[in-house]
Amino acid sequence: MQREKLGTRLGFILLSAGCAIGIGNVWKFPWMVGQNGGAIFVLIYFAFLALLGIPVLVMEFSLGRASQKSPVKLYQQLEKPGTKWHWHGYLALAGNYLLMMFYTTVAAWMIQYVGITAKGDFVGADANKVANIFTNVKSNAIMMSIFVILTVIVGFAVCAIGLQKGLERITKVMMLALLALIVILAVNSIFLDGAKDGLKFYLLPNVDAMKEIGVVKVIVSAMNQAFFTLSLGIGSMAIFGSYLDKDRALLGEAVNVAVLDTFVAVTSGLIIFPACSSFGVDVTAGPDLIFKTLPPVFNSLAGGRIWGTLFFVFMTFAALSTVFAVFENIISCFMDLTGWSRKKTCLINAIIMSVLALPCVLGFSTLDFIKPFGEGSNIMDLEDFIVSNIMLPLGSLIFILFCVNKKYGWGFENFLNEANQGKGLKVQKWMKGYMTYILPLMVLTILVIGLIDYFN
Repeated sequence: MQREKLGTRLGFILLSAGCAIGIGNVWKFPWMVGQNGGAIFVLIYFAFLALLGIPVLVMEFSLGRASQKSPVKLYQQLEKPGTKWHWHGYLALAGNYLLMMFYTTVAAWMIQYVGITAKGDFVGADANKVANIFTNVKSNAIMMSIFVILTVIVGFAVCAIGLQKGLERITKVMMLALLALIVILAVNSIFLDGAKDGLKFYLLPNVDAMKEIGVVKVIVSAMNQAFFTLSLGIGSMAIFGSYLDKDRALLGEAVNVAVLDTFVAVTSGLIIFPACSSFGVDVTAGPDLIFKTLPPVFNSLAGGRIWGTLFFVFMTFAALSTVFAVFENIISCFMDLTGWSRKKTCLINAIIMSVLALPCVLGFSTLDFIKPFGEGSNIMDLEDFIVSNIMLPLGSLIFILFCVNKKYGWGFENFLNEANQGKGLKVQKWMKGYMTYILPLMVLTILVIGLIDYFN
């Protein structure tokens, strides 16, 4: 069967960036910055994005383009006879399912918050009422189930239309709208009265702040954020490499995706930190920063109901861009395994995904007695832990070792030849030592530290 192709280079960049751009950029990045000293964390994050994220991204793109297969079949095209690298393909597919088991719930929160904000439910609400609204959203099992299933149906419906006519066309529009929205919101925040202190915290490095928090903690946090922001390790990026022609070298394409991903993350900080300083919101509030502290901020602005609604529309686009991209990965894997048509695959997986998502949905209500990590934890925490702390770093480590190991894997020369086909920025031969020895050691460090930190 002829491999589908993306219609344009812009489509490839926006789809790949859409997979990377998600809740981690506009939800996690700001509160990580807030808890790790501000601008000094951002600078260290940039360094690790270049040293860690981009090289692994190039490898995923290369494996996908060289094999012209989904993650579940790419190793069979490239591995040496008798080796077992292809086992990771099935683990990668499982990782995509597991990621969507909880990510669809977060997307459903965003969709509901668009309606809640537009209706004016936050108008006149104090901090307690705002917090109760979020609690009620999570604990309403019926409404949450409806919105999660709706998210699943919309995601697979877009993918069912086709790669170019559905996924590429809709993602282009959504991503361009997302970029426009985030710039408008950032400009609005920057010119608020009292925004100066927030901008200073965010843009001017403060070494003393890093020392107070702990130098090692800040460095490890930046390393983790740089790694996880690009959705590496479960083949979510390899699939878009398989849809790509060989007219562009892959290091340049990886840099483009990373720059776009970082632009969204950094600009989201330009929305949040000036607004927080303008209205006296604690920037170290952590994961609740968006849901519990930002609605009162928007409520205090002139036209705040409109700005708040636009913000959660932007958040919804960010969430859905990842949902669409990961669903495409699942569909491609399923089609390679079964030989089914795209539409049949989408229908079956919409049913499967709707069922698999329910434990996370019910973990905040009917199944809230399940506390995998003790009091205060839930099913989402367990699913997120398995994906973020185990599957992503472990999968990336396997991709790296396969690309650099000549005797048992694909080998650096094969990787180099594939990555450098076409015009643009190319991987250099002198990078071999770094990618062979230092890069896997860094990823292994993330894996080990992530496990230790979580259980501590």
